[in-house]
Amino acid sequence: MRRSRVAALLAGFTAALTLSACGVPPSDVIQAGAPASGLFSPDPKPSVPTVIPLYFLHNGDLAPYSRKVSGPGGIGGVVRLLFGGPTTSEAVTATTELPHLTNTPEVAISGDNTFSIQLPEGVPPFSHLAMRQLACTVAHVAVTFAALPTDPNRYGATAAPPVNAQRSPGHTSVHVLGDGWAMKQSDASCPDPVQP
Repeated sequence: MRRSRVAALLAGFTAALTLSACGVPPSDVIQAGAPASGLFSPDPKPSVPTVIPLYFLHNGDLAPYSRKVSGPGGIGGVVRLLFGGPTTSEAVTATTELPHLTNTPEVAISGDNTFSIQLPEGVPPFSHLAMRQLACTVAHVAVTFAALPTDPNRYGATAAPPVNAQRSPGHTSVHVLGDGWAMKQSDASCPDPVQP
C-alpha cells in the first residue's frame, strides 16, 4: 500500500517537471462552466388549487366555508383539514364539534357511496352536529365512484378518490369507526355549499 502511494506521488511530481520543462507555465485552478451533475429532472408542475367546502358551525347551524386546497390529498386530505378546525380567519364566525386529532384518520369508500373513517384510539363518540359536519363535507367534495382504484384496503373498501373527480349521483353517507363505537350519518340534510 505504501509503495503505491509513493509511486503515485512520484508520477505526479514527474508530470509536473515534464510540463514545466516543456515551457507550460503553472497556473491556479481555472473556473469554467457549471459543475458536473447527474441527470436533470425539472421541477414538477404545481397543481391547480381546488376550492372545496368544509362544513363548520356558524351560530350553531351547519355552514360551508370555502377552502382552497392543492395537491393530490383526496378525500383523506379533506377530512384531515376538517379535523384541523377553522383557520384563524374562519374562526371569527366558525366553530366545530369535531375533536382536533393528533393522528390522521384512515378514509376509504365502499361501492354503496359510504365513506368509512377509522379514527385513532381514544376518540370519544361524536355529537350529531359533528357527524353532519363530516357527512356534508365528504358529500360535497366532487368524487367519482366509477374511477376508483381496485385495491381494497383493510376495511374491504377501495382507496378514497381524488378531490377533483366527478361526484356520483345519489346520497353519500359516512360511517365513523371509533375505539369500541361506530356511527353513521347521511348527507340528506346538508345545506348548499355557499359561503355564509
